[in-house]
Amino acid sequence: MFGCMFVIVAAFLASATIAQLSPDFYDQACPQALPMIKMVVEQAISREPRMGASLLRLHFFDCLVNGCDGSLLLDDFPGFTREKTAAHNLNSVRGFEVVDQINAAVDWAYYGSVVSCADILAIAANDLDVTLGASSYQVLLGRRDVRTASKDDANNNMPPPTLDFPALLSNFQSHGLALKGLVVLSGAYTIGMARCTTFKNQRYNETNIDSSFANAFQMQCPPTSGDNNTSPLDETTTSFDTVYFNDPTGGGGSP
Repeated sequence: MFGCMFVIVAAFLASATIAQLSPDFYDQACPQALPMIKMVVEQAISREPRMGASLLRLHFFDCLVNGCDGSLLLDDFPGFTREKTAAHNLNSVRGFEVVDQINAAVDWAYYGSVVSCADILAIAANDLDVTLGASSYQVLLGRRDVRTASKDDANNNMPPPTLDFPALLSNFQSHGLALKGLVVLSGAYTIGMARCTTFKNQRYNETNIDSSFANAFQMQCPPTSGDNNTSPLDETTTSFDTVYFNDPTGGGGSP
């Protein structure tokens, strides 16, 4: 992750301090960077469809702790403990090797760390959405990678899966997001899988669940074992669609 700590080559340092986020931030310095990132993302998802959800989670959890600054990608260093070891990240966040592949490809093409890793996560999030069936959106670029991270901030900012709705809404509001933001961002759970330990207790204590879904869930997530087994978040784990929102009305889907 060495390249993630040094974002812009010397020629851009003078303007970096006053640069504003812009969708064409890299158009002059490295015009092929975005197509290269998209290619690596598509290849990664082709090899492992679940990787799309993993990369999206990296971007979200990076942004949730002190902004979209690449801090989640850093390893331990004298003076700070990495966010990767925070309670909700440990043995959970994944996809770092894909970010390394993207970073290496762009660095090789442009002879140095021109694209920040924070921007790589943002660009990859849009690319994976499109690859899995969602619409593209404009990505503003020009973020700077930080050189420090805080495990404590990660533990304090990331909402645990055990939060009830009022507490979850309060957490999102503390980040400047209202109810609509919570609902929209929750829709990202339409892709990917979740470890049984994150929601097993809720599922075994609820009664308003479709019986066929409950039986399938209990086989995947036994009550006294299988905490690290993974369970689908909806019926279409590799397609960016509205099934996550539709499932609860029929008693199915994961929390």
